Amino acid sequence: MKTDLKLPVLGLVDSDPYGLKILSVYMSGSKNMSYDSYNLTTPDIKWLGVRPSDLNKYKIPEQCRLPMTDQDIKTGKDLLEEDFIKKDQNWYAELELMVKTKEKAEIQALSSFGFQYLSEVYLPTKLQEKDWI
Repeated sequence: MKTDLKLPVLGLVDSDPYGLKILSVYMSGSKNMSYDSYNLTTPDIKWLGVRPSDLNKYKIPEQCRLPMTDQDIKTGKDLLEEDFIKKDQNWYAELELMVKTKEKAEIQALSSFGFQYLSEVYLPTKLQEKDWI
């Protein structure tokens, strides 16, 4: 679909270090499936959201933001050393912001504005503005 329709592949994950790990598996494959990574990866996947900068941009309420655990912070710092993060200054800046603020949020935080906010406001806005990195 990406090739035929010339559409970007976009990732929507939680705003936490594990969301980035999920994107990295789509980008370069998992260790368990490394023998077939060519057929199972999307090296140019774009991070649509939920990104740390979205928390303020979309005014996600404080009660919907979660404090990062010590393990989350360690994982975030470890990810800052990974090549796939280092090679993209935007991804690096987002992860750095996450570690600095020690805040994370799940996609479900967007439902604090209503159940249809994700599909009727957040995603259409991100897509219209081509707000992915």
